[in-house]
Amino acid sequence: MRLTPRTLFGRLVLAVLGILVVALAASLGLHMHERGELLMQASGMRAAQRVADIVKLLDSVAPADRRRIARVLSAPPLHVTLDGPAVLSAADDEESVARSALFATMLRRFIGDERPVRARVSEAPPSGARRAPPPGGMSMRWHHGPNAMSPGPGAGYLNQPGVALTAQVQLSNGTWVTVVNRQSAQIASWPQRIFWSIAILLVAAIGAAWLAVRWAIRPLDTMAAAAEALGRNVNRAPLPETGPVEVARAARALNTMQSRLIDYLRSRTQLLAAMSHDLKTPITRLRLRSELLEDEKLRSRYSDDLRELESMVASTLDFLRGLDDEEQAQAFDVMAMLESMQDDLHETGAEVTIEGGAERPFTGQRRALRRCCGNIVDNAILYGKRAHILVTDTTDELTIVVSDDGPGIAPAQMEKVFEPFYRIEGSRSRETGGTGLGLAIARQIARAHGGDVTLTNRPGAGLEARLRLPRSAPQRTANRHP
Repeated sequence: MRLTPRTLFGRLVLAVLGILVVALAASLGLHMHERGELLMQASGMRAAQRVADIVKLLDSVAPADRRRIARVLSAPPLHVTLDGPAVLSAADDEESVARSALFATMLRRFIGDERPVRARVSEAPPSGARRAPPPGGMSMRWHHGPNAMSPGPGAGYLNQPGVALTAQVQLSNGTWVTVVNRQSAQIASWPQRIFWSIAILLVAAIGAAWLAVRWAIRPLDTMAAAAEALGRNVNRAPLPETGPVEVARAARALNTMQSRLIDYLRSRTQLLAAMSHDLKTPITRLRLRSELLEDEKLRSRYSDDLRELESMVASTLDFLRGLDDEEQAQAFDVMAMLESMQDDLHETGAEVTIEGGAERPFTGQRRALRRCCGNIVDNAILYGKRAHILVTDTTDELTIVVSDDGPGIAPAQMEKVFEPFYRIEGSRSRETGGTGLGLAIARQIARAHGGDVTLTNRPGAGLEARLRLPRSAPQRTANRHP
């Protein structure tokens, strides 16, 4: 299964979006890390300040009033007790030790080093609970002195959801006061504004990437369409040499190639036309000399060969004129053209029927298309005895199907009959007439209009020639040098 897009547009969009997503993810991670550090410091400092204030307050009152004041101070998120169980040490990992060390350092900052201090950071009890953290939680006991641990790299965990800070400080009379400060989960949670900001930024980046890539590769689409049109009609209008330097250079190269192709085809056409035209003079002389032959049978053979040679020269000149046709495209009635051709063939005794119709005029070279349809119909009458024309018209395409009752064509020769001067043996042999240029000329005209001519054998017997003419394709207006 292919995972990467097949188009250049899809690949560029995927690359740009991939880079943007990676950059946004890295920025989000850095932002959340910095945010966690700041919140940890702020919440830890605030909790340490509260503990220091409570210690100073309890030290300043009589021992008999301390428990009453402790009960008054015990309100969420604080829980204050006297002579509670000691904060026991546990087998903590390095990150737990660092968290507790940071909190202990903050406590000493506000309380001083003269009082014994115990500190522990653990998961917070359920919201609103009025009990000390479970003794099995992560803990660390601290004493004053020069060996006190300093905060480590795991300090950011103080800001994790459900974190409780437990501090025990000894009062002046030796009583231990325990203060549990529960951090709200809302403080530790990621704010929705960050996600909305990232979502908006990502959507904007996707839109910007789509527009930028589309704008960047649009000249490539134009050039691809121009190259495809050049294959159908070498005399199409040249590309405008505008836009970025690279695009203008590519358009200039394509226009230069088109100009050279036109020059080559024109010189070849002129050469072949001159040769075919010059052949008429010796053919005429040969015809005159053949009339002087006394052997009637030999004179008849010479005359037949000369007529065939004249037909080939005339057909070649017609074919070459088709390559250099300067007829302007115009809107015309297709049905009127076919009916006129039908009347002309009826006068020669040919059987031609028409079915269907075109809903609106077609824009193209009327004379060339009449020749195209005439060659197809003549081919059907010559080899299939009759021609039936079916016309169908849609929004995008005009289709003319010509069918006959002949023997058909072998599938291996369906495309070969479109080659100039190619004639198959059997029922479509030289004795039936023709030079093998009719279908080649018909396909050449159809492709110049953006369409094509194809052949298929009918079920049973007969051949079907299908002429497709797209209505949306640009029509050739002239056969000039660009």
